[in-house]
Amino acid sequence: MTELILFNKPFQVMSQFSAHDARATLADFIDLPGVYPAGRLDYDSEGLMILTDDGKLQHRISHPRHKLSKTYWVQVEGQINKSAVRQLCQGVELKDGLTMPATAALMDEPDDLWPRDPPIRYRANIPTSWLSLTISEGRNRQVRRMTAAVGFPTLRLVRAAIGPWSVSELAPGEYRRLTLSREELAKRFPAPPSSPISRRSPSRRRSSLPPKRGRR
Repeated sequence: MTELILFNKPFQVMSQFSAHDARATLADFIDLPGVYPAGRLDYDSEGLMILTDDGKLQHRISHPRHKLSKTYWVQVEGQINKSAVRQLCQGVELKDGLTMPATAALMDEPDDLWPRDPPIRYRANIPTSWLSLTISEGRNRQVRRMTAAVGFPTLRLVRAAIGPWSVSELAPGEYRRLTLSREELAKRFPAPPSSPISRRSPSRRRSSLPPKRGRR
């Protein structure tokens, strides 16, 4: 069995376990040996991260080649229009090249979204709006650069889902432990015969556990 950790990373937390002099890290919330982040989430972004004890699965989740979709809730400055949304869907020219086609749609602020601490700066004369954006690339600060390129800078960025897993029912700083069998892994992450998914190291497993709040 392989263990997955679904973690709701709070705002202003580093997506690493190694200590930082001035910033909170994953170690302040997750006290589980032998798990590693499958991909990163910027210090100033929030939402779902996946951690696992399986090195090959970690690579398959995080590597852009495998095109595992990631869905974000994005609050932008200004009232974003359909033309900008269409541009995001078709691809946006950035300094490092044209982005792949994405799925984007206008949305209301999510009902189950937690307050950010600290909140974004409020300016009465400048409206904000929300969109859902799903991409399958992993460029540095890609979503922020995409919305800025179409004229609507990102104010708040929340990763809502990675592939089939969502941040639903996890408060900031909480995590949930899941276990997947070899059959489930093969179904969700088909791998070539030469590189089967296997465990990084053996340890005891439980089928699933309710969300847990970190130590902070």
